[in-house]
Amino acid sequence: MRDALTLVDLISRYGAGAREIATRDHRLALVDFASLSPFGADRDRFAGRSVVLHVKDMAMAAAALIELDGLARRILLCPPGWDAHSVARGAALIEADALAYDEASPAAALIVDVALPVRLAMAPRGGFDAPRIKTEWVLPTSGTSGPPKLAVHTLATLVGAIADAPLQEWATFYDIRRYGGLQIFLRALAGRGSLRLSSANQPIEDFLDRVGAAGVTHMSGTPTHWRKALLSGAAARIAPGYIRLSGEIADDSALRGLAEAFPAARIEHAYASTEAGVVFAVDDGRAGFPVCWLERRAPVEMRLVEGALRVKTSRRALRLLGENAPDLVDESGFVDTGDMIEVSGDRCYFVGRRGGIINVGGAKVHPEEVEAVLNSLDGVRLSRVFAKASPITGAIVAAEVVLKAPVDEPRARERELIAAARTRLPAHMTPTRIRFVADLPMTDAGKLSRHG
Repeated sequence: MRDALTLVDLISRYGAGAREIATRDHRLALVDFASLSPFGADRDRFAGRSVVLHVKDMAMAAAALIELDGLARRILLCPPGWDAHSVARGAALIEADALAYDEASPAAALIVDVALPVRLAMAPRGGFDAPRIKTEWVLPTSGTSGPPKLAVHTLATLVGAIADAPLQEWATFYDIRRYGGLQIFLRALAGRGSLRLSSANQPIEDFLDRVGAAGVTHMSGTPTHWRKALLSGAAARIAPGYIRLSGEIADDSALRGLAEAFPAARIEHAYASTEAGVVFAVDDGRAGFPVCWLERRAPVEMRLVEGALRVKTSRRALRLLGENAPDLVDESGFVDTGDMIEVSGDRCYFVGRRGGIINVGGAKVHPEEVEAVLNSLDGVRLSRVFAKASPITGAIVAAEVVLKAPVDEPRARERELIAAARTRLPAHMTPTRIRFVADLPMTDAGKLSRHG
């Protein structure tokens, strides 16, 4: 895959045929890109430019990416939720001189040389085709542990983990303007099938109806996405043969729940980040990864430094943008992921982010580690652990929990869950309070929201 220069090259490997990218409201036939453009006859005005791609609709993002890759010098892929300040900051960092925008929503007030709308009623290209070049893709990180950084990739680094595969009909809960969704977008373009995407504010039941009707065979999302799918009661409407989890820690309860719901599916959890790229994928049905993988040297080399995972790989970003941007790699070429690892027997387990620790009287608590225990308890579908201020210890552990079914006596159920958690967690890690909620918020990246 790494020899593909542009997205058009990826599509042409198996031909466009009847393949498409479909949202609820739009269908993009890949064959149309041979002669039509979302920018019409003006498309070559983007040649060699540094372009901010700021659109509301995922179909527009897909169409613009196919057209701009190999044409623009650089593309900043603005994720959903970015406000005008974030767009302006990103534009300054990439030295933007062009903007591709959505006519249906306000465009960022940027002063650029070229500003063109992305139109899904595509029009014929002009008579001149600019020479193809290697485009830099600038992707914001998810901002899980601080303000988002801007990571610079090329198509080669982005497709480094994608291998040839038989026909795969893909769908993803992710937005393709995030790294996890972009990986599925690229897998679909590089393959033989089509891609189904969700739409903004689309109920999960409606999306699963579309996925089931389309005969999707491969589907991806975060563990939170998948837990919400199971909670919705609509998971029976789909029958994927392959399920992929990424973006968050995939604990045993998430993997077990999916295995019970989809017994015929191959279930894989992948570890990746915008900075490090795709590092590995595990399909043995267990959380974590084999400790022996720390001894591997190819295609990715890993090591633990003070409990944090560092990786060395050609799939990583080239650099981070910004005047005061930190170095992406250390002196040995390793990316510090900031993800903390606990080694137990023959297994390495992710326990949380270095910057997400709750300090309980000097003892460190990773919220994700507590959530893994709560999620494994009988009747629990999803949980979120957070700190509450304490005058004695500085902070205590509290939790919000989504139950699989409502209960008549919530206070009694709360005491039961706390008692069950206490048998598996040290005292400082055991939640002192549990509040039952109907749902838990997600970030735009599909992860459990840690803020609010």
